Amino acid sequence: MEEKFLEIIADALEVSVEELSLGLNFKELDEWDSLSQLTLIAELDENFGVTIPTSSFNQITTLQELFDYVNKNQ
Repeated sequence: MEEKFLEIIADALEVSVEELSLGLNFKELDEWDSLSQLTLIAELDENFGVTIPTSSFNQITTLQELFDYVNKNQ
């Protein structure tokens, strides 16, 4: 699941999977913007069936936290 998760993140942010790690603060990437956020939330919902409220998403900073949220709420 981790590999698929990172592939989805990479696609949403338009970066290579090799640039990502679970410890990464993805919101500090140059590619991060409001469109990336919407795309990422939609992709996680579509691929894992997890809807992330904006209030929860705003508290998440690392890919590990996002991965844990998806796993917990799947």
